[in-house]
Amino acid sequence: MSAPRVGVFGLLGSGNLGNDGSLEAVLGHLRAEHPEAVVDALCGGPEVVTARYGIPATRLHWYRGEYRTASRAGAIAAKALGKVVDAFRTAAWVRRHDVVIVPGMGVLEATLPLRPWGFPYSLFLLCATGRLLRTRVALVGVGAAEIGDRATRALVRRSARLAAYRSYRDDLSRDAMRAMGVDTARDEVYPDLAFALPAPEPSAPPDGPPGLVCVGVMDFHGGNDDRARAGEIHRRYLDGTTRFVRALVEDGRPVRLLTGDECDAPVVAAILDAVDSPLVTAAEAASLADLMKETAAAGTVVATRYHNLVCALKAGTPTLALSYAAKSDALMAGMGLGAYCHPAREVDADRLLEQFRELEKRSAELRRTLAEQNQVAARRLQHQFTALTTALFPATAHAPREAP
Repeated sequence: MSAPRVGVFGLLGSGNLGNDGSLEAVLGHLRAEHPEAVVDALCGGPEVVTARYGIPATRLHWYRGEYRTASRAGAIAAKALGKVVDAFRTAAWVRRHDVVIVPGMGVLEATLPLRPWGFPYSLFLLCATGRLLRTRVALVGVGAAEIGDRATRALVRRSARLAAYRSYRDDLSRDAMRAMGVDTARDEVYPDLAFALPAPEPSAPPDGPPGLVCVGVMDFHGGNDDRARAGEIHRRYLDGTTRFVRALVEDGRPVRLLTGDECDAPVVAAILDAVDSPLVTAAEAASLADLMKETAAAGTVVATRYHNLVCALKAGTPTLALSYAAKSDALMAGMGLGAYCHPAREVDADRLLEQFRELEKRSAELRRTLAEQNQVAARRLQHQFTALTTALFPATAHAPREAP
């Protein structure tokens, strides 16, 4: 039999560490269980994906100004033309593959600002051409949420229906797709793909005195339905987070600022400028592995971005979530830390500090809880990859492995 041709698809290599971590987990599975597979990507940052993961990659969009706001007639026309060209480019790319995998990511949600003609349109092109050309498209461990905007909702719902395989990273995601009219009877829920990545050895003494605090920040302006008050939401988030960091510094605690996307850098700069203390430093993490090392070295983590939380929980570090979406609450509850969530839209520094101190008092107990939950997650993800092999590689699912 010829080697299976596998494509990976998404906003990969574009500066979001969570997206790239999901890709890394899937590539690890393919290389371990399907080493014969020929893998390439259609993605947002092809140069980064090729350099970092060693696979050929093609740019997702023909128009290079896709992610810039088009205000002039020429730019608007070029972006519109790009949508037409991308339909043919996507079909040509899909045709070359037996299987296409969308690895994790919140591809079926709009919890952050999103336009229907952006990624939802790209995902629809993928799933539609996959169905038309009989290429199996798999949405693996993805996030979903009910969407209010009618056009975005229609594209996301249709994309999910056209996919050959779907699994979700939490029950909320599956419930959301069911509520939007997708038959989820055969869809399964597994832990986030990033839990399949290797965890670093913890370097913070679990029973020692309180030490380093990692604070994961985000360029947060609310969700897709909050555009009218995005500036207000951002100011409240930044002010509350800054006040919290300042309170930690006044207690003599060293603070390490973490990000999860390149767009978070201005938030880090604003906090460093406002607090102006040698106790506050910024990490320069280039991967989820780097983030896990940072969080493993901390005594406690307070974080906003979903995959900052995943990294801290995977590292086994007691964590408090500045929650901006139901997915964060679900993740924390599933790992046994549901009591330690604080709304990112309304950061109350005093209340956050109270929750933080309560978290630290229970540090040893919560580390044991996280160790147990991480073992459960590892077993569940092994089931996910077994199910994926059965669904996408039926010819090899039960074939005996050759002895080395």
